[in-house]
Amino acid sequence: MNMDNMQEALRLTKAGKLKDALSVIRNALPGAHKPAPRPAATRPAAAPMPPPIAMPAGIAELVGSFMDRIEPHMPAHAPAPLHDGSFEEHEFSCPAGKRSYKLFVPPGYKGQKLPLVVMLHGCTQSPDDFAAGTRMNELGAEQNFLVAYPAQSRRANISKCWNWFNQADQHRDAGEPALIAGITKQIMEHYEVEPGAVCIAGLSAGGAAAAVMGAAYPELYAAIGVHSGLACGAAQNLGAAAAAMRSGAAANPPPNPTLVPTIVFHGDADSTVSPINAEQILSQAAAGTPLTRTTTKAQSLDGAAYTRTLFKDPEGDTMLEAWILHGAGHAWSGGSKAGSYTDPHGPDASAEMVRFFKEHERKKKFFF
Repeated sequence: MNMDNMQEALRLTKAGKLKDALSVIRNALPGAHKPAPRPAATRPAAAPMPPPIAMPAGIAELVGSFMDRIEPHMPAHAPAPLHDGSFEEHEFSCPAGKRSYKLFVPPGYKGQKLPLVVMLHGCTQSPDDFAAGTRMNELGAEQNFLVAYPAQSRRANISKCWNWFNQADQHRDAGEPALIAGITKQIMEHYEVEPGAVCIAGLSAGGAAAAVMGAAYPELYAAIGVHSGLACGAAQNLGAAAAAMRSGAAANPPPNPTLVPTIVFHGDADSTVSPINAEQILSQAAAGTPLTRTTTKAQSLDGAAYTRTLFKDPEGDTMLEAWILHGAGHAWSGGSKAGSYTDPHGPDASAEMVRFFKEHERKKKFFF
């Protein structure tokens, strides 16, 4: 993106023509492309999420800074409903950088210890959008748990994708994992949170980031949920990320050091992130532990077909769980149309993840 484009975008912004300014920026970005045609599916599918865009670091930061300035003035999805709780924005900073996040506090919070679920949005999404689409705040209000939504900055990624594919963002105590873990710990310091009742989940790039967090901080997160994502280490650069999204990692990602209870959702008609990645997530999460499989086929109440597989340890406890959604694309299953990238017709991924989180806290039962 050259300075002429930037100056034109600034002129349009000052004139109040924010949509035109955004169009100039998008068309000038390296690798700008038309949206891919929607794949055929057995039920309506959300438009595919855009892939991360490669550009020189300096240009990326300049464009991201500009987008951060105009984005609050752009049309957005309706704010997520509060359900009589509070939903406020906060900020965390550390040597790795800073990020804002939104925190839902349920109406039943009176200073007692509560569970915490951390939700990582997908590319182009925001905390409000993701909260509205997943309806996780509604579950938090009903079942009395906190919900946090870290927000990716456009300065870090122009598409607001979590940088799961960068080696620098795949390890503990550095990069984005340090920021997400720092947000989690800051909430635990400011609110009464049960230390063993903290879980993390995400969609697409956020799902891949959740897999990274499970691998990097197994002592912090009792269980993880990955929707339409990839395993930690599936790629080490942008080119490898595109290949992994298309056909899985070139080599199986290394196993986690310890078994991390994991629930995975993935559509078998997903044209953005291949469903083969779901198998690699489960293989990594198992950490080499021998598990037995039990598979069932069923339909949601509105007729959406799926295959559910439980992976049990020698004691008979389900440690991994996979939901393969037949005919579904790249969208949060059972989500609300109030948010982006949702498929209202599938089984309720949010409710099933919370149910799974209830069952797990490393070696003892989750206590929601």
